[in-house]
Amino acid sequence: MDWGNVTAEDLIDALREVDWSSPPRPLSEFFSRFTIPRSFVKWNSRIKCNLYYYRTNYFILIVVILGLGFLRRPLAILAAILTALSIAFLNDSFASSFSEKVTRTVRQFSPHLAAKMRPPFTPVIRGRPSAKRAIYICGRPRWVFVFIFSSVSFILWYVSCGLLTVLWALAIALLATVLHASFRTPNLKARLNTFREEFRAVWRNYSEL
Repeated sequence: MDWGNVTAEDLIDALREVDWSSPPRPLSEFFSRFTIPRSFVKWNSRIKCNLYYYRTNYFILIVVILGLGFLRRPLAILAAILTALSIAFLNDSFASSFSEKVTRTVRQFSPHLAAKMRPPFTPVIRGRPSAKRAIYICGRPRWVFVFIFSSVSFILWYVSCGLLTVLWALAIALLATVLHASFRTPNLKARLNTFREEFRAVWRNYSEL
């Protein structure tokens, strides 16, 4: 397969459609042979081939480097969790499920408090709610939790300087990925794998005719 003719958009589309559940390549293969590309054309073809073939290894590498960056900023971990929760609360099903689980847990210790955490009653007229059903979390409107969690996470990002740490860790992870993909010589196994994927794509196109 001539990776020089593959555009960046084609590579991104292939990475979206390809199966990511495959296990990573062995470390002995991942760090086996490195050479300097002889030309820009060779480098362009090599980096696309390696990004496709070692996609799982690069994903794990980025996650590990980001995790190491978070370990130095404990407050940044809490900020990331609160940010993720504030975004997740915008989803109706998650907000309702979260409220139900919290209320069920509180009911085991204080039934009176759990009763206060129930959402307000919405009157029904002729089988339909009188107004659009609002989402409540623990008896309070959803926007209250979104505002509180977002504000606290912003303060923690600012205090811990975690946002800058994440950006640095992400830059280092992407740089390590590009360097490995640039100098790792594609082996025969990688070339055969890409030819096999190309054959499957062509055969799929013929079978649809």
